[in-house]
Amino acid sequence: MATSSHGFAGPADLHLHSNHSDGTESPAEVVRQAHAHGVRTLALTDHDRSTGWDEAADAAAAQGMTFIPGMELSAKHEWRSVHVLGYLFDPEDEALRAETDRIRGDRIGRAERIVRNIGRDYDLQWEDVVAQTTLDATVGRPHIADALIARGIVRDRTEAFDGILHPREGYYEPHYAPDPLIAVRLITRAGGVAIIAHPVTAGRDRMMPVAFIERLIEAGLGGFEIEHRENTEAGKRLLREIAATHDLIVTGSSDYHGTGKPNRPGENTTSEEMVARLIARGTGTAPRFP
Repeated sequence: MATSSHGFAGPADLHLHSNHSDGTESPAEVVRQAHAHGVRTLALTDHDRSTGWDEAADAAAAQGMTFIPGMELSAKHEWRSVHVLGYLFDPEDEALRAETDRIRGDRIGRAERIVRNIGRDYDLQWEDVVAQTTLDATVGRPHIADALIARGIVRDRTEAFDGILHPREGYYEPHYAPDPLIAVRLITRAGGVAIIAHPVTAGRDRMMPVAFIERLIEAGLGGFEIEHRENTEAGKRLLREIAATHDLIVTGSSDYHGTGKPNRPGENTTSEEMVARLIARGTGTAPRFP
């Protein structure tokens, strides 16, 4: 394994989840799986929290890997769900912590409401969902899916999300999420780098309008996660043009969730140049080099 002049080695996967949010494995196991798949630089990006950083960083050091602290912040633009990846921010920043606390708190209330709705038609209780979470996890729909699996109501998460947990089935409940402008500003003011995760997953109607993306760039947006299995080819072409025009960071990642999704570590990666730019831009906390 050759270490670059920047102090880290590739391949780099900058979007992975542990059981501190909706992944199925501990932070240390996520690191081990990433290493086994050839990844040598990684970021743990659990939803709306940074509690897995220390465990992941220690595991990465033991494997001779570079660890980049990260998080995936839930946001919403009009009716669109928008996820903003934040890297190298200060986890003690008061404004950012207050916002993530609010998001997680409403996620729990929303999950309870969904379970009550489902419980009218299926044998599912809140205790079944709690049994599928770890102490620090942000409870969400994936944990409800796991409870449905444990109850034998569905076979896997895919069936759960295509069926009972799909909004068309009538059990869905909304949850609080800030505007992406707020998310980008909070991450940036905390010394972090804001990257929009999988921005073009299902056609142009799901993509934020270009005019609004321009506002995000003005607010400090660092770039886009373009190489992701759910992004459309047409969408990726458009985002590459925008990124080139504004000299933005472009990342590629797996969005690994353990057994919760088919995504595998390292299936998409970020270039050495872009990782170096990300590290140079982030000032809120530091990477952990081997």
